[in-house]
Amino acid sequence: MNLIFRLLRVVLAALLSGQRVEPLGTSILGFRVWLNDIDTNLHMNNGRYFTIADLGRVDLMIRTGMLKMLMARKWAPVLGGAMIRFRRELKPFQPYRLKTRVLCWEGKWIYLEHVFEAMDGHLAAVIVVKGVFLERGRSIDTSVLMHHMGIDLESPPMPDDIRAWQEAQQAASDRAKEG
Repeated sequence: MNLIFRLLRVVLAALLSGQRVEPLGTSILGFRVWLNDIDTNLHMNNGRYFTIADLGRVDLMIRTGMLKMLMARKWAPVLGGAMIRFRRELKPFQPYRLKTRVLCWEGKWIYLEHVFEAMDGHLAAVIVVKGVFLERGRSIDTSVLMHHMGIDLESPPMPDDIRAWQEAQQAASDRAKEG
């Protein structure tokens, strides 16, 4: 199934179902590995995981009401980094679930987790992304974002692995600047 059809399905289902997700809730989507998702190893291509994760974020933004607010304010969500851990392969025609949730936020960054799991519950992959919201090219602090969404919540504590990832990303950026 072409990705545009998956996107249309996700958007229509989110808009028509009326099922809201709380700001710290989890979006759950079901998919199947199609032939255009596989690589030469006959399992889901590593790049496809990131594309499918995009759909999880779209669903989460619609169901939390964030997308409506973003569109009204003309704010654009942009990713600033991603890391993935592959555990088990997803084979052709295999059904799977994608679970997407917000982990925490700090300053301008919001951190989300995408869990890919086979229908039998086995973990296939985990992606963690960090995103920022832009207004005319400038980042918006997450406190401003939360205020405009009417959310009065403190961020959950930042997990140690996310903190270590931040430090690793900064070190990589610093090294790239030197070379």
